[in-house]
Amino acid sequence: MSRVGKKPVPVPSGVTATVEGQNVKMKGAKGELSFVVPDEVTVALENGAVAVNPRDDSKSARAKWGMSRSQLANLAEGVSKGFEKRLEINGVGYKAAVAGKILKLSLGYSHDIDYEIPAGVTIVTPKPTEVVVTGTDKQKVGQAAAEIRDYRGPEPYKGKGVKYAGEFIFRKEGKKK
Repeated sequence: MSRVGKKPVPVPSGVTATVEGQNVKMKGAKGELSFVVPDEVTVALENGAVAVNPRDDSKSARAKWGMSRSQLANLAEGVSKGFEKRLEINGVGYKAAVAGKILKLSLGYSHDIDYEIPAGVTIVTPKPTEVVVTGTDKQKVGQAAAEIRDYRGPEPYKGKGVKYAGEFIFRKEGKKK
């Protein structure tokens, strides 16, 4: 029994949810998102909340039950509040700047890295060493932040590179004489 799937997804105030067969659409202040629920799962709008239940007791249906409920909860939060990931850049001369639809990164390579900002995601740089990725789709925001971090992940000796805000980097001691 899925403990996550049992709870219906409450629809926040200011958000309208519509269920048409297996397609769930949510519209709010930040935008509109939709999700197609797998066939192994039933979905219904009841008492201002979206309820999700498995069609049978198979392992596949139970696995998709909790996943579908989580996806719908992310839709509700995305169209009402939105999602945000903060990245910190550490290192001498390492910096970031937004120019139009391109994020320019200087990360110690012989060339600058131009990251094209995907649709549905907004990237701002309040400081040259800070990048804020925001959007309504949790998957797109997380993917964009992960791709930026992958250009130069944090290294364990000096902590240089791009890391998530609040991420702990296990530091190693350098070699001794």
